[in-house]
Amino acid sequence: MKIIIAGAGEVGFHLAKLLSYESLDITLIDIDRDRLNYAEGHLDIKTLRGNASSLALLKESDVAESDLFIAVTASESVNITVCILAKQLGSQKTIARISNAEFINADENISFVDIGVDELISPEDLAASEILQLLDQSAFSNSYEFEDGALTMIGTKLGANVPFIGKTIKEAASVFSDVHFMPIAIQRKGTQFTMIPRGDTIFEEGDTVFFITLEEGVEEIQKLSGKSNKPIKNVMILGGSKIGINTAKELCEKKFRVILLEQNKLKAMEIDELMPDVMVIHGDGRSSELLDEEAIESMDAFISVTENSETNIMSCLMASSKGVQKTIALVENMDYFHLSQAIGIDTLINKKLLTANTIFRYIRRGEVVDMTTLNNLNAEILEFVVKSDSKVANCKIKDLDFPRRATIGGVIKDNKGIIALGDYRILPGDRVVVCALPRAIKRVEGLFL
Repeated sequence: MKIIIAGAGEVGFHLAKLLSYESLDITLIDIDRDRLNYAEGHLDIKTLRGNASSLALLKESDVAESDLFIAVTASESVNITVCILAKQLGSQKTIARISNAEFINADENISFVDIGVDELISPEDLAASEILQLLDQSAFSNSYEFEDGALTMIGTKLGANVPFIGKTIKEAASVFSDVHFMPIAIQRKGTQFTMIPRGDTIFEEGDTVFFITLEEGVEEIQKLSGKSNKPIKNVMILGGSKIGINTAKELCEKKFRVILLEQNKLKAMEIDELMPDVMVIHGDGRSSELLDEEAIESMDAFISVTENSETNIMSCLMASSKGVQKTIALVENMDYFHLSQAIGIDTLINKKLLTANTIFRYIRRGEVVDMTTLNNLNAEILEFVVKSDSKVANCKIKDLDFPRRATIGGVIKDNKGIIALGDYRILPGDRVVVCALPRAIKRVEGLFL
């Protein structure tokens, strides 16, 4: 598969890095020589220096032979223009990164597909959506919905009071036989080791466990794990970035009480005029005195989305020390993900990872309609549509030659979720949710081709 990426900034480089692991033919285009030199020194990819909107450069990149063209430069107008040119020059599919969410929600009279842009992706919009979902499932550190909640992935850390600690999955299933969820991945306490659980896997105190669950299973996991999904109504946001503004806007529409802190006075005034329903405060959100003045202890959630990762982490730690039950920090450094639970922050989010998750759907083989990468784990969750000629079609799960480094978490049939066990027969049209470690993905894809 040949993929061309225009833009070697943070998102472009991260995408090139992830895609290069897939042994794909990657070409990275950028006007900055230093960025390209860095990419060449760290990745096994091709690079081209120049303006991505140059027809000569696009032809030099063999855009006519490309399966996917991704434009993620800092300029959304350049991204849209380059995608239009790439499509007309023969690229099979184009994706443009944008910052204006209005384009994604454009009315039916405006079709970007007709002019050559197959998909529009806004990292800021993705981050805001992720935050809203995390607030809906406030008891858990991770949450992701498939098909509008027909199945949901949630992650939680097991405390000493969880009744199935010390039991194998098979034993736990026999004791709690009427539950509506299934474990799909486990990370042992104090390690970076990711495992796909089997029947003889033992639950241990401190494990971070990811479950696929039906709607009713969410409450069951809360009760068994001793978690409380306290409704969130009062939210404080630090940072008037696009993510902060988008999140505040969405929360206000859902009737949340929102306070937004912004250090830049002019920016704070602009946001105040833009969103009269939000209480906008000019001040440094890292100040303990300011947080106390604004009654931080009365907040149900604190979200820090400034441009500085360290500021976001420190302010969330401060909010947590004041008794705020849910804290979410935006970070750019992927290494911070492994520290989130240890340092006392509920959830970290990363724009690059969210963008990569969305784009990865287009490079997976088989009909992948959705996917996510678990923030703290080296695993992917993919949703496949079963075709009539797929190898899994008309087979029972227990009869499949399924890799041990992967597991089927559930099935969506006629928009309803099913926790599918060994005797379930997979039929054409089913949407199957699979959790897989990287080394198992190719085998899994082969089963759904």
